[in-house]
This record gives sequence, structure tokens and C-alpha cells, in this order.
Amino acid sequence: MTVVALCHNHAPFLREALDSVAAQTYPHLEVWLVDDASTDGSPAILRAYAAAHPAWHLLLLPDNVGNCRAFNQAFRQSRGEFVLDFATDDVLLPDRLARQVAQFQALDASYGVVYSNAELIDEQGRALGLHHYPGAPVRLRPASGWVLADVLARYFISTPTMLMRRACLLGLGGYDEALAYEDFDFWVRASRDWQFDYLDAVTTRKRLHPRAMSARAYRPRDPYLASTIAVCAKALALCRTAPERAALAVRLRWELRQAVRRARHPEARALFALLRQVAAPAPADRLLAAWSRLRGGRA
Repeated sequence: MTVVALCHNHAPFLREALDSVAAQTYPHLEVWLVDDASTDGSPAILRAYAAAHPAWHLLLLPDNVGNCRAFNQAFRQSRGEFVLDFATDDVLLPDRLARQVAQFQALDASYGVVYSNAELIDEQGRALGLHHYPGAPVRLRPASGWVLADVLARYFISTPTMLMRRACLLGLGGYDEALAYEDFDFWVRASRDWQFDYLDAVTTRKRLHPRAMSARAYRPRDPYLASTIAVCAKALALCRTAPERAALAVRLRWELRQAVRRARHPEARALFALLRQVAAPAPADRLLAAWSRLRGGRA
């Protein structure tokens, strides 16, 4: 069982995160501490934890290479049958890994991912609610089994709660290092050939704060949206059924609205071009595309 603890400027949260790794009840852990060229006090904290836990591996990257590449560098040196990509601004509950490994062992080998519920917390660690909650809208309800159409159409997986089967990651060649973020691309590519399973338990405390990667989405010049478009293009090639193509159309329409709303007009035009390959554009789609063409020179 491998934990890749990935840090970039997480100094205020790092000790709590690493203490939660050390407190895991699952006994067979291979831990990689990876720093992606932090400019705060994170490297010193990581060195101290590596010294206190001699079996843990320490990888201090001299240059900021991004989450996907930094994770891959540790993953390709690791050996665990199951792999956790752990952002060190989050917190693991003590029985997290024991419960998820047990869940995997109760499933057959076609399952590549086990994920669960998460408690959302703020910068100070105060509880904000749950990722999944009773009576949630359909778009947020967890799904198990063959979930490609689900991951195309809606956001329901709390990324920090995922435990991945090593064979699944290896089959994908790890994360795509050309992308600015990893989870949507992993969900799409993995769910084509692997089943996902939901563990109905809170296993993780997910921290919401302004410096988190997800908080930067759709900002001007941020590469997040370009990566989303690239993943949607991959998804088009992977879709085999009418429901999968319909789900991709739902995703493209949602992303098109977000791009126009944030004045990301070149990206909006790219999304509309992809949508035209998937489904017949609705009048609202054409209006959004026309608006982006008009506004594109001023954005």
C-alpha cells in the first residue's frame, strides 16, 4: 500500500496531514513525501518527518513540475498494490486505508478505484459539511460499477477519498503530465476499463481554501480549462454508446456556459466545436458560441 504525500506550499497544514498518515491503523505502508518546489517552510517540515520515520521516502523536487508529473515521479518508484494520491492540505481519518483496502479485497479484480465520503473543512479545520449527504441532488449522488457516463456528466467523486489499484494506474501510464490537473482525466480513462466502488463512510477531511487547485479553475490564463477541453477530446474517442455520448454532451454544455461566463472565449469556441461532434447543438448552445465569437476579440 503506497501513499504519495504531495506538497506544494502546504506548510500551515502539513504537520496535521503527515500525522494523519502516521496514525493509520493499516500496518503495511510505503510512504513517499514529495515536495514540488515549495517556497514556504514545507521542505524543512518534510525533512523533519523523514528523519522521524526512516522508512519513509523523501523526494524534494528542485523545480515546480506540477501535480501530475510530481506524482508520477514517486509512483514509478513505488511498489504498493494500492496507491493513494494524498494532497498534504487534507487529513486522513485513522482507519481510512484499512477500510478501503478491505473494501478492495471484497471486490473482484475488475475494480480499479474505491472512493468514499469526505468531511469538508475550512483553513482552520472547522467542519463545513459533507461531500455526500442524504437527499443530495442526483448530480452529487455516488455511483458504483461501470461509471464512465456518470463521470462525464456530473461531479460526484471527492478526489481526496480515492484509493487506486496499482494495475489500473499502470495501465494508464500514470497521470497525463501534459495536463494541469489529474482527476477528471483519470476518472474518464480509468472508468472505460475499470469499475469504481463507493464506500459509504467518511474517511477523509478535505480542506477548502483559496490556494487549493480547484479554487483556481476558470480564472484568466489558468490552464485548468484547457486541460478540461483536452480530456473531453479524449472522452469523445472513448465513448462507445449513445448514453456515453449524451453524458459527454452534458459536460460540454456545462463547460461552455462556464467558459462564456468567465469570458474565456477561445475556450468556449473550442468547447462548441467539440459539442458539434457529439450532439446537435441546441439554440442556446449556438447563442453562446455566437456571443463568444463577437466578444472574442475584446477578451
